[in-house]
Amino acid sequence: MAADVPLADYTTLGLGGPAARFRVAADTEELIAAVAETEAAGDALLVLGGGSNLVVSDQGFPGTVVHAESRSVEFRNADEGRVRIRAGAGVPWDPLVARTVAEGLSGIEFLSGIPGRVGSTPIQNVGAYGQEVSQTIVEVLVYDRRTGERRTMGNADCGFAYRDSVFKGDDRYVVCEVVFELERSQVSRPIRYAEVARALGTEAGSRVPLDQARETVLELRRGKGMVLDPDDPDTRSAGSFFTNPVLDPPEYAEFARRAADLLGPGVEPPAHFDADGRAKLSAAWLIDHAGFTRGYGSPARISTKHTLALTNPGDATTEDLLALAREVRAGVAKAFGVTLVNEPVMVGVAL
Repeated sequence: MAADVPLADYTTLGLGGPAARFRVAADTEELIAAVAETEAAGDALLVLGGGSNLVVSDQGFPGTVVHAESRSVEFRNADEGRVRIRAGAGVPWDPLVARTVAEGLSGIEFLSGIPGRVGSTPIQNVGAYGQEVSQTIVEVLVYDRRTGERRTMGNADCGFAYRDSVFKGDDRYVVCEVVFELERSQVSRPIRYAEVARALGTEAGSRVPLDQARETVLELRRGKGMVLDPDDPDTRSAGSFFTNPVLDPPEYAEFARRAADLLGPGVEPPAHFDADGRAKLSAAWLIDHAGFTRGYGSPARISTKHTLALTNPGDATTEDLLALAREVRAGVAKAFGVTLVNEPVMVGVAL
């Protein structure tokens, strides 16, 4: 176990003070043991994966950080035409997606290029371009800190919702392994996202070769600074900093009125409506139309490629980043009456 390890070295933002104690867990058994021993010692606990969805205080973490490095991956046939993949929490996510595409397994190809590790995917119900991991997760092996026991939770037990689950905002469960079920197919799942369909020159609902789907998504993400690149300061971020707001019909009516007053009746804000009439708005659109342009801010700034990412070009602090986030949130609320909610997990800080 190491002491005073700078967490900035373990987050994609490159921000965060030191961990008082830092321990590496090489497999599921070590992960569970490390968590149990930390609790038995009465120490504060933070389980860390890829650090891609994490905002850590400049003061760091005063307890023990357990770094999940469990890399086991097991493929086995399920029902006819389907394969189940059991992956340890520390398995890097995008290389796993790349492997499934190479092996002709369909179901997570539109989640290409997302940083982080497998263990974080059910917590956030990670999603992009019309896919979410909840569509393919069969079960999650967790360590229940309340009972001190292992528990296998089925899909329905996980409480999946938009960028949410029973794991988010509650430290009861430590994700140890995740089981996905994919389809044996050389073509993608039906395209649900208009931007992807346009980039592919096809229509929503169609299916394309897996490798073509993956490369298209990677190219779209690169264009937004969402694929990690040490030479691109726009990728020093936590990905999308705010979730896309979901409004019920009365809330949407008020939002539409305010948008028309501000921007004119001819402007139609992008929105996706569900069967109950709830509207999912674009947080990036709200930020941009509230007056926060790409590259806004210093020393923390909005990405020069995409208004939904807040970045650390190199000399910012966590407090600088939070100040920018608060300014953006307040500006959107003033303009449109919509309060943005942060997507990254906050450690030792609050928005």
